[in-house]
Amino acid sequence: MAAPPLLELRNIKKRFAAVQVLRGVNMALKAGEVTALVGDNGAGKSTLIKCLAGINQLDEGSIIWEGREIHIPNPKAAAVVGIEFVYQDLALCNNLDVVQNMFLGRERRRGIFLDDQSMESAARSTLSSLAVTTVRSVRQKVSGLSGGQRQSVAVAKAVMWNSKLVVLDEPTAALGVAQTKQVLSLVRRLADRGLGVLIVSHNLADVLSVADSVAVLRLGVLVAQPSKKDITSRELVELITTGRSSTWSGDRPVVSVDEEERNV
Repeated sequence: MAAPPLLELRNIKKRFAAVQVLRGVNMALKAGEVTALVGDNGAGKSTLIKCLAGINQLDEGSIIWEGREIHIPNPKAAAVVGIEFVYQDLALCNNLDVVQNMFLGRERRRGIFLDDQSMESAARSTLSSLAVTTVRSVRQKVSGLSGGQRQSVAVAKAVMWNSKLVVLDEPTAALGVAQTKQVLSLVRRLADRGLGVLIVSHNLADVLSVADSVAVLRLGVLVAQPSKKDITSRELVELITTGRSSTWSGDRPVVSVDEEERNV
């Protein structure tokens, strides 16, 4: 019997003034798998992620977490249930070291003093468990880290709080080939540890190298969510640009979108 999804989004709708950005998105994410969310600019990817984070509130629809419906009023509530986000800007402080960044806002204390030894040990342990070997010292300032190292620190920060789902927004943007490979390997290790991973990316090569399934969002509608092994990059491009594929044999879109109605 197949395990139930870790997260289900049912009929998610979001409007901003006269613009209907999300038109009824249905998507499922499983623990231990990497799900890629792809779509052209204006497809609604950022809005969907902000709804999941509690930054935007839903107009309609349900968020089902581990089989029960939940309400996420703010980002803190998302973290409480086990959903962590790594945004493209990483939200790291350059003037702080790795330990200070990983515990920023969640510092451990011993009495009135910071428990530096405990935090340093936890930071090292988390990085080691994720096989992050490129960060030489957890006391190194983040300003001195490479792009790939910074991304690794941001991911480690997200997973050390008993998270069950990690959402990564364009994790390989502006990275070189070696750094991209490093980050994608880290993404794969997250899933291998049993976490659910949602990766938002424009890079289809990256998507096809690491994802288990690909959710295609177009004009506020999820037109398909095929397994990676069942679709080619050419078919993905067709789904992204037209909502349909002439060769892919999977499910066809059940919601048609009139582009004249959509101002993007």
